[in-house]
Amino acid sequence: MLPTPKKFKIVAAAAEGNHKLTAFDNALLEAGIGNVNLVRVSSILPPAAEQDQELVIPPGSLVPTAYGAITCDEPGVKIAAAVGVGFSQDDFGVIMEYSGFCSREEAEAKIASMLEDAFARRGMPLVRTEIRGVEHTVESIGCALAAVTLWY
Repeated sequence: MLPTPKKFKIVAAAAEGNHKLTAFDNALLEAGIGNVNLVRVSSILPPAAEQDQELVIPPGSLVPTAYGAITCDEPGVKIAAAVGVGFSQDDFGVIMEYSGFCSREEAEAKIASMLEDAFARRGMPLVRTEIRGVEHTVESIGCALAAVTLWY
């Protein structure tokens, strides 16, 4: 059985690269999570997990992460990614992620709507949200990424 994460960090960044994969890698580096191995997870924040934006994760670690990312190789196109955490009063939280051909504001609005839907469906009061997004106008090959990393 895997341990339940106790901490989390919310990041958003964009970057260019010479290839789609290196654009993604460069966005990870810009976000401060480029030297770990992301293990993509679905979107539940464990109860009592504490936000730590200064969280340092050892290089090479396997890191549970909910993320949205988009890469594009059409110069001049605007791309965006956003992620958000919805918090309940005393229970678990919900993470939503989104990426697309839109502005940061549009991506963040989509996240807010999805968090409201997720809490309504669960019959839980949504106490507060924290949303981060980024937009990027592609120069050559670009990537926009937003993520919530979970740690122990």
